[in-house]
Order: sequence, then structure tokens, then C-alpha cells
Amino acid sequence: MTPAAATPTALTPTVALEYVLLAAIWGASFMFMRQAALEFGPLPTAAVRVTLAALCLLPLMVARGQWPALKKHWRPVFVCGLLNSAIPFACFSFALLHISTGLSSILNATVPLFGALVAWAWLNEPPGRSRLIGLAIGFIGVAMLAWDKASFKPNASGIATGWAVLACLLATLSYAVAASFTRKYLTGVPPLTSAAGSQIGAALGLALPALWLMPAEMPSLTAWSSMLALGAICTGVAYVLYFRLIEQLGPARALTVTFTIPVFAIIYGAVLLGEAVTLQMLLCGAVVICGTVLATGLVKLRISS
Repeated sequence: MTPAAATPTALTPTVALEYVLLAAIWGASFMFMRQAALEFGPLPTAAVRVTLAALCLLPLMVARGQWPALKKHWRPVFVCGLLNSAIPFACFSFALLHISTGLSSILNATVPLFGALVAWAWLNEPPGRSRLIGLAIGFIGVAMLAWDKASFKPNASGIATGWAVLACLLATLSYAVAASFTRKYLTGVPPLTSAAGSQIGAALGLALPALWLMPAEMPSLTAWSSMLALGAICTGVAYVLYFRLIEQLGPARALTVTFTIPVFAIIYGAVLLGEAVTLQMLLCGAVVICGTVLATGLVKLRISS
């Protein structure tokens, strides 16, 4: 959900620190999701995460006098919450039980690729030649990355890794649809209103299935700690930092934080979870990011007609 920003300012040391901090926080979200989902399960993990985020953001929204804006626009805001939080958080929580945090974070970097396609199909924003080349490169990178994980034969856990990869891609597609939905129906809505309201909508949408699937035994303190970090820090605090970056840098430059998230996620997974980092993962991740940079128009190729 990217609002209009003020005139972008220079990259000061403070802004640079906030940029790196946001990437580090969102990179950690994959690790926390995995730790929480191991005991809570995918749907309850997503539900508790958005509920905690709503509890963090709602008082801030009310304090800034934006409650009337939410009352006026609650329907599209709640729908956006389903698309931008409920569906992708549940999908990633499921996927992280079966594939590594590093692979999941690299697949998450495809959001701008799907975003360009959805905007083309829905908002009639056809990409130029340079962006089309970027889309092709990005999706080739995804295919290369997922090739050895595309098996639909159940493994020792009883779930095929191919389904986990598809869950990640469904999550990124949902993010992309949410971005175009926001541009079409939520233009002019204060960003904090959209953020807090969407978390409320996501919590309401996930409440019944999450209650049905809550674990029979109380999750451990470790799982609850991961959940608290996931909801309060990786969602609540991260939104505040993201909005500050949009105000300081503008939407396009702020969105580049997506490309740095896999760096932190891979480091956390390797150091704290003992996950293997392969050369193929790094090379394919680089291809995905290069394609995404072109597809978003951050870098343009000089192509003669």
C-alpha cells in the first residue's frame, strides 16, 4: 500500500539506517514465521500476527485522528487486508514449514514482477520493452530457482515442496493484486488508516478458520516470543518505518527495500537455523532481483527501435 509521498529528500545517515533496519526486520519475519508456525500452524500464525499488528497500529491511527477515515472506507480497506495480509501471511506460514527461509524470501522478491503484470492486465499499464525484458528475466530466475523444488511427490513431512513454492508464488500474486486494488479503490486514504484497517480486516477474515485450527496444546514460550516479534515488530513497527521511508525517499525508492530482504533472511536462516545456502540459490536470486529492477523501471535499458 503505497501512498503519495512528499518530495523525496537526500539519503541522510538517519534515513539510511532506517532503510537497513526495515530490511533487517522484514528479513527476520521469515524466521519468526517458521518458528511460530511449527507450533501454531499456518492459519493461526497468520491470524495471531495480524491481530497483534492491529493492536499496535489501531491506537496510533486513533491518536492521529484517522478513525473517521476508516469508518468511511472500511469495506475496501478490509478487502485489501485479505489480499495484502491474510492470504500471503497464511501462504508463507505454510511454505516455511517445508522450504527454507532463504528460498521463501527470494520468492517474495518477485512481488514487483507480479505487480507489473497485474497492473498491465487490470489498470491498463503496459510495460515498455525494457520492463518486458525484466519480466522475462525475473520469471526465468524464478523457474531456475524452483526447478529442483518443483517436485509434487510427498517428502518425509508428507507435503511436496512444490506446493510450498506455489504457496509462496500465490502469496506474491496476492500482494500484487492488493497493490493494484489499493491504487484503484484506496487512493487518498491515509496510509496509516489503510495499514491499521487492513490488519483488522485480515484478523476478522482469519478468525474462524484460525480458531478451528488452533493447536490443542498451548504453544511454547519460544513460539509465543516469535509470534510477538512477528506481530509487533515485523508488522507493526515495520509499517511505521516503511511509511517514514516513503515520506523521505518517495514510493519507488522505498520499495527497493524488497531487494535487500533476502540478504538478511538468508543470513538469519544460515546462522540461526542452520539452513544450507547453495550457489544455485544465490545465483538465481541475483537473476530474480536483476529482472525485478528492470521490471519496476528502476533501471532502464537503452533499446534502439
